[in-house]
Amino acid sequence: MSKNHPKNRRNFIKQSSLGAAGFFIVPSHVVSGLGHIPPSDKLNIAGVGVGGKGRPNLNAMKSENIVALCDVDWATAKGCFGDFPSAKKFWDWREMLDVMGKDIDAVMVATADHTHAAVASHALTLGKHIYCQKPLTHSIYESRLLTKLATKYPVATQMGNQGNSGIDAKEVCEWIWNGEIGEVKEVHAWTNRPIWPQGLERPATGMPTPDTMNWDLFLGPAPHRPFHEIYTPWNWRGWWDFGTGAFGDMACHVLDPVYAALKLKYPSHIEGSSSPINTESAPQSEQVKFSFPAREPMGNLAMPAVDVYWYDGGLLPYRPDLLPEGVDLMADRLGGCIFVGTKDTLYSGCGGVGRRLLSGREPNVSPSLRRIPEAKGYKDGPHEQDWIRACKESPGSRVEATSHFGYSGPFNEMVLLGVLAVRLQSLHKTLEWDGEAMEFKNIRAGEKLRVIQTDQFSIKNGKPSFNTEYVELDALASATEYIRHSYREGWNLPAMPV
Repeated sequence: MSKNHPKNRRNFIKQSSLGAAGFFIVPSHVVSGLGHIPPSDKLNIAGVGVGGKGRPNLNAMKSENIVALCDVDWATAKGCFGDFPSAKKFWDWREMLDVMGKDIDAVMVATADHTHAAVASHALTLGKHIYCQKPLTHSIYESRLLTKLATKYPVATQMGNQGNSGIDAKEVCEWIWNGEIGEVKEVHAWTNRPIWPQGLERPATGMPTPDTMNWDLFLGPAPHRPFHEIYTPWNWRGWWDFGTGAFGDMACHVLDPVYAALKLKYPSHIEGSSSPINTESAPQSEQVKFSFPAREPMGNLAMPAVDVYWYDGGLLPYRPDLLPEGVDLMADRLGGCIFVGTKDTLYSGCGGVGRRLLSGREPNVSPSLRRIPEAKGYKDGPHEQDWIRACKESPGSRVEATSHFGYSGPFNEMVLLGVLAVRLQSLHKTLEWDGEAMEFKNIRAGEKLRVIQTDQFSIKNGKPSFNTEYVELDALASATEYIRHSYREGWNLPAMPV
């Protein structure tokens, strides 16, 4: 397929978002009338964004038919193209769904963060099962949209935080629910990310776009800017227009057992701080505090109000009293968390790996949560296969995949609130959040954000010279945009289901 296909894709987006509610495309090999694929059959899976994490995701799905591959950068996608030589190749996911929609059962999405929602939402309205990499979306509104669409359409969904399928995260939940550490009122979580550049300013000039790259399709709904190699591949995570920084990348892993074990939903208050932050790129290091109200008790275990603290970019919490000397809080090179309970303290690495009680006591807790066969830690495969199993089950009796959008959508909203707390820190206040309404209750008209636009340092005549320029932004308008993005002309999303 040509890199710049002449067909007008706006008609596709309009038709798929407005008309899809009235029909459900069912592939010809699906058993007539049952609305599900027999386990003996194979899914036809399409991959969108296959040059990075999408490649191992698809290889973990190779028990099925990989029928289509789509990427805006065919240089980075070359390896995955070689893995599945019989799959049809596309630049534009809209063209892929247009041309092959009737032959596609499921879509794997591993593009840059800012295009997750566009691909996943439109594929959902066409009745496609969706596996979408973390963070699920780039904005809170997009997360809410995918959550509701996944309820409306009878498809199987999964966010790609693979530790959610592991035994470790499940045992953290089981220990806490069994009352092993008592009531939890404080949690600390951290990661070593970023391991890509952050805190950067936008390049002053662009670069020629490689023949193997469709830059306009990479930008997708984001505002136009000239191509530069500093944006992609991989480096896009640190740029606000394309990624969500270290927090958005790793909190979906590290905070997963925290969110699940404590039955969290929307925080009532958040507050963030960081190293110097500018208008273009996430900072080098961050701290965020979430405050959650009390939740319904689980049997005899109370779920009181709890504060969750986050650290990244080399920042760490102070060491708990009972943590032995020499224990590296960053031992697994990903991150970890500490649950402070009224009876004991639980320490673990990322996703519950290496969990232990700091008292030294060994819990003897009977498993109560579903185990995914062969799932252990962060090994690829079982997480994808659990989704494939769910895809093949009848909607009426389906056992949802472990990180289905009904769980991961609200969880992703929490993660993105951490990103917003950092971006709104120059208001110098604890932000009050109305989760149901998706709005801040204490950002008022006329308030301003003061954010670095450029920060230059040089030596002139042997003396240091500093030139830091700030820009003032309307706080309410900025917060509204961060919660729900304004898409570039020609791009839109399906309507939010009522």
